[in-house]
Amino acid sequence: MTATQQQWRRRFSDLVAGNHSPTGDPVDAGARLVVSDLDGTEVFRAALARHHRFEDDQVLWIRPLVGGQDTGGGYLFNLGLARRRSLPVAHADLVDDGVEIDLTTGQKARIEPADGPELEQLTRWDDFTNRLTPEEDAALRRLDADSWHGRYA
Repeated sequence: MTATQQQWRRRFSDLVAGNHSPTGDPVDAGARLVVSDLDGTEVFRAALARHHRFEDDQVLWIRPLVGGQDTGGGYLFNLGLARRRSLPVAHADLVDDGVEIDLTTGQKARIEPADGPELEQLTRWDDFTNRLTPEEDAALRRLDADSWHGRYA
């Protein structure tokens, strides 16, 4: 089945937001990104922050959750490392419980429900973002800057 743009975008948005939670609470669910090379070798895997942005028909902006450490006073992320990334979309379709995107680079990106270590990382991110000011949170959600110059950089 070939999904319409509206269908795969809706599924993607629901995954990132955690709208597929078995408990009905979105903080119990979320999304992960798995990128595979041309030969099918997995080259990247990470939980995704709960925000995204579609730009035109060809670019999807996301925030993979990389880095971070337990400081004893809570888990902190370096927002200079956990920065926005673009997925240049050639084609996207619904697959099983996720979305598979053919990237213009030839790689494949699969967005699927997070579990295990990626769901744990997303839980840490949710706790971390509770520390942000409303202005900081809004700046992250816009996904319109390539660097971070505020706290946690």
